[in-house]
Amino acid sequence: MDFNVVLILLLIACISYLIMVYAKMLQKRGQLPPGPVPLPIVGNLLQVNSDNFAQSLIAMSKKYGPVFTLYMGSQPNLVLCGYETIKEALISQGDQFVGRGPCPFFENFTKGNDILTSNGDKWKELRKFALQTMRNFGVGKRSIEERIQEEIQFLIKELRKTNKSPVDPTLIFCRSVSNVICSVLFGSRFDYEDKTFQTIVSTTNENFKIMSSSWGMLYNIYSDVLQYLPGPHKKLFGNYETLRAILQDSIKAHQKTLDPNNPRDYIDVFLIKMEQEKNNPTSHYFMESLIMTMHNLIYGGTDTVTTFLRYSVLVLMKFPEVAEKIQEEINQVIGQTRPPATEDRKMMPYTDAVIQELQRFTDIGPLAIVHLVMQDTQLHGYKIPKGLPVIPVITSVHYDPTQYEKPEDFNPANFLDQNGCFKKNDAVMVFSAGKRICPGENLARMEIFLFLTTLLQNFTFQPLGNREDIDLSPTGGTLENLPHSYQCCAIPR
Repeated sequence: MDFNVVLILLLIACISYLIMVYAKMLQKRGQLPPGPVPLPIVGNLLQVNSDNFAQSLIAMSKKYGPVFTLYMGSQPNLVLCGYETIKEALISQGDQFVGRGPCPFFENFTKGNDILTSNGDKWKELRKFALQTMRNFGVGKRSIEERIQEEIQFLIKELRKTNKSPVDPTLIFCRSVSNVICSVLFGSRFDYEDKTFQTIVSTTNENFKIMSSSWGMLYNIYSDVLQYLPGPHKKLFGNYETLRAILQDSIKAHQKTLDPNNPRDYIDVFLIKMEQEKNNPTSHYFMESLIMTMHNLIYGGTDTVTTFLRYSVLVLMKFPEVAEKIQEEINQVIGQTRPPATEDRKMMPYTDAVIQELQRFTDIGPLAIVHLVMQDTQLHGYKIPKGLPVIPVITSVHYDPTQYEKPEDFNPANFLDQNGCFKKNDAVMVFSAGKRICPGENLARMEIFLFLTTLLQNFTFQPLGNREDIDLSPTGGTLENLPHSYQCCAIPR
C-alpha cells in the first residue's frame, strides 16, 4: 500500500477518534452545571490565565454562577466560588464532598499511602493517627508552645547576625518553622548548619515553587504524557526521592534504638503501631505509609507558616503604621523582657485582627486541593454526580464582597468591632474547611501568632527602597500564592 495512503488513513482514524471523544465530552457536559464550551484535548485551558488561575475562575463565575463546570484537559471539574457556596459544599454537605480528587504531583509519588491523597478508611485512619500522635507530643498544649518559643529564639539570633544588613528571609524563616514539625517527627530539632536539614528545607521550598507554577498545573492535567518528557516536574520527583532517602535513614536508626515502652516521637509511635498490626492483612500501618505521612507533615508543617511570615513582613513594610500599632500592643501586654505566649492573644485584639487580615489578604492558598464528590448530590439546584472532581476557589471566599466591604484593600478593621474588640469572621479559609481541613491547623495558628509577635517584639523590618514601590501581587497562583522575592533589613528594637 502506498505510504501516503497509509498516512491519510491514520489521519482519518485520529480525527474520527477525536470527534468521537469530543462528542462524548459534549454529551456529558449537558448533564453537568453550565460552563465555558471546552475544546478537544485542552478543554478550557486556553480560557484561563495560568499565572492567576483563581482570578480567571472568579471572572468565569460572574458569567456562569458560583457553581460551574470547567474542563481541565478532557476531565470535567466542578468549580465552587463564594463563601456561602463553598461553606454549603464543604461544611453543610461535608460527607458528599469529602473525597480527594486527582492530584498527580503528590499522588504519583505517595501512591495514596498518605493523609493528603488517600480516601475512605485509609484516610480516616491515618489522619486520626497523625492528629492523636501530634497531640500526645504536645500539639495544642503548653509543651509544644515551649518548643516553638525555643525555636524562635534561634531565629532571632540568626536575624541579629545579619547586623542590619539586607537579607532574604525565606530560608531563615523556613528553617525555623520546619524545625518545629521536625522535632515532633524526629524527636529533636536540627542545627541550622546540618546538611541533612538544609536538604529538607531547600527541596521542600523548591518543590512548592514548582507546584505553584504553570508547570505544576500542566503536570496535574497531563501527567500521563509529561512523565515521559523533560521539564521542571522531573526536579519535583527528584526532590521527593531525596526526602524519601532521608526519611528511610532516620527510620532505620529509630528501629535500632526503639523502646516500645518509651516512644520518643512520631516515628517511634508509628513503628510500634506497625508491630501491633503486623498480622492484620488490611492494616494501613506499613513502612511506605510511615514515609508518606511524614512527607505530608513535613510539607504541610513547613510551607504554609513560612510563606505567611514572608508575605506578612512584606505587607507590614508596605504599611508600617500597622506594624507600629502591633508593637505598641506588644509593649503594653507583653513588654520586652519575656517571650510572647498564646495566652497573650486574647488581650491583643489589634494583633489578632491583623493576623486574620494578613491571612485573608495574602490568600496563600488560592485553591483548595481538589476534592471529589463521594455520592450523588445536589448543589444550587444542579445535580452533582459521584466521582466529579471539585475545585473550591478559596480566593473567592477571602475576597467575597458580601463578606468584606472593600476586599481588595488591606484593612485590619475587617476583624474589629466599633469598640476595637476582635470580631470573628468565618470567611477566612486559609486552612480549607470541612472534614478535609488541614490536620496541622492548630499547630499552624499557634506558630503564626508566636512567630509574628516575637519577630515584631525584637525587630522593625525595613525595605531597601520606598515602601510605595513594594509589590504585593503574588507569584505562582495555582497551588500557592507566593510573594515576590525581596530583601529587607531587620533593625533591632
